[in-house]
Amino acid sequence: MSKYKIGIVGATGYTGSELVRLLINHPDVTLEIITSETHAGKKFSEIHPHFYGLADMELQPMENLKHYQLDLLFLALPHGISMDFIKEHGIEDQKIIDLSGDFRLTSAGEYETWYHKKHAVPELIEKAVFGLPELFRDQIRNAQLVANPGCYPTSAILALAPLLKNDLVDFKNIIVDSKSGVTGAGAKIKPMTHFPDVFGNFSAYGLLNHRHTPEIQTTIERYCGSKPELLFTPHLLPIDRGILTTAYTVPKRSVNRELVEETFLNFYEKEHFIRVVDEPPMVKHVRGSNYCDIYVTYDERTNKIVTVSTIDNLVKGAAGQAVQNMNLMFGLIELTGLRITPLNP
Repeated sequence: MSKYKIGIVGATGYTGSELVRLLINHPDVTLEIITSETHAGKKFSEIHPHFYGLADMELQPMENLKHYQLDLLFLALPHGISMDFIKEHGIEDQKIIDLSGDFRLTSAGEYETWYHKKHAVPELIEKAVFGLPELFRDQIRNAQLVANPGCYPTSAILALAPLLKNDLVDFKNIIVDSKSGVTGAGAKIKPMTHFPDVFGNFSAYGLLNHRHTPEIQTTIERYCGSKPELLFTPHLLPIDRGILTTAYTVPKRSVNRELVEETFLNFYEKEHFIRVVDEPPMVKHVRGSNYCDIYVTYDERTNKIVTVSTIDNLVKGAAGQAVQNMNLMFGLIELTGLRITPLNP
């Protein structure tokens, strides 16, 4: 069987370089072109020296895409830039997986409310499939445009879905508390991620108005049929990669620890990348891998269900999940190229 031809637009950021790391070893694809407007003409390994001898291909300007016939294109571009690219190039010539937030919400109005920018191609929002395989696998298989989920929403939605789908908890009383490493902010230098400010520090940000709040809410509504009221608070950890999310929910009926544990085990029993664990997980347990580890328990004293999930924000929270979606779109075995053991310590 001939291999699928793949391109990456915006290959030098953290997400783009993770895509390269995963795809150069994928048995069913060839990486035909990787682009960078800033570093065009340089070798990829000049920008990321750990790829020396492994991925020395030349970075090309975006305009060179016209010389390639690709089966699928990953867009590792900032919010607002992806939709402009799609407006110019369309989605007819190849399948597209967009790793920005431009197609994750359900309407142009909602996008404009949270991203403060007019949407360039509102007619494509309804055609985009939200790329969380554990919930939307069947739709992803037939999609032409997949909106790869954000890292925080991935960790939160996977921690909540079994409870909400089984109608065990109150949709109007959900708290999600998440902590992320600094790579979640991207490779571009920012005051918030400056080493002297991050090291030995810990901070909350985006209180009440973080853009991932509507992504979590609308995805749950899409999957469960009811829109939740959800308070989401992100925090910045002084580490490079990883997310730990703790979700607090209130049962609608009598539950116990055994019931909530069984609910998660049954819900995720056939999933390749969800591990329901016996102890609260740590970010190093999933580092560099496409796994999401989930622990759930019930507190009788406060009548709360507490769920803890961990992912690597650059893999299951971005590039790994994108490759998982690609496998589904091509009809490949879903875990192809993603059998990666977590790196610890």
